[in-house]
Amino acid sequence: MDDATMPRGPVLAGVDRGGQEYVVRCAAEQAALHRVPLHLLHVVEHDGTEVSGDGPVAPLERLVRTEFPGVAVTAETVAGRASAVLVERSGPASWTVVGHRGSGGFSRLPLGSVSWQVATHAANPVIVVRPGDSPPDPERRVVAGVDVADTSPISSHALDAAFAEAALRGASLELVHGSFHLGETPTGPGMAAPDFDILDEAVRAALREEADKRRDRYPGVPVRLHAERLRAATLLAESSRGAALLVVGSHGRSGLRRLLLGSVSSEVLHTAACPVAIIHP
Repeated sequence: MDDATMPRGPVLAGVDRGGQEYVVRCAAEQAALHRVPLHLLHVVEHDGTEVSGDGPVAPLERLVRTEFPGVAVTAETVAGRASAVLVERSGPASWTVVGHRGSGGFSRLPLGSVSWQVATHAANPVIVVRPGDSPPDPERRVVAGVDVADTSPISSHALDAAFAEAALRGASLELVHGSFHLGETPTGPGMAAPDFDILDEAVRAALREEADKRRDRYPGVPVRLHAERLRAATLLAESSRGAALLVVGSHGRSGLRRLLLGSVSSEVLHTAACPVAIIHP
């Protein structure tokens, strides 16, 4: 999935009341990189009364026009349930960007309810960003989580997206694989530990193969391979420090994508130190 073949719809940014500049700046940067418009959407949880006024979107629209003059921006306030409206509106969009405050994606709602539901159900890639996720001047580095045992189309699709995002940013790409699991630790008498050197080399070879598949399409993207015997979500959270973006694929190991994110994807939404891009099938 290179940028020339990616959807050209607008970037959709869900904004709440107060302190949403960080979401809007992330969404505007994404729109500028992909050369698509930006649409700011504020959803008012209502009791059936008519929605009036611009709410928080007018000053945020002015912010985009001032700081990102090359981005065409529109804004609106609508009534409804925030997660349902954002998921419905995600259809024609190329990306959806939402905030996640740690105690709830939108105010007055349970833990991460809106950001969680949008990340799970949206029809397009979703970027989840929290206040303070990115340093003022992040490194030109994109991190991609890679499960070398996953040969599904979504895994390949997520890697394609990571390469495309790194190319657009003029950034390097770090392919990260965490491989520790309890099965690697012998527990019974006479049980021998596996040959970790052989396992590690097999992982590195698989990562090199994935990078080589995309080298012709993205010749300007420097690639670093990073594999450790560490929980994948823990390693990704560590690798995300200072990065511009963390990219992970999500299909849910149980196959119930409409109910679940994959366990790694769901954990890094809470622990990553940079915005997280969730790539769906």
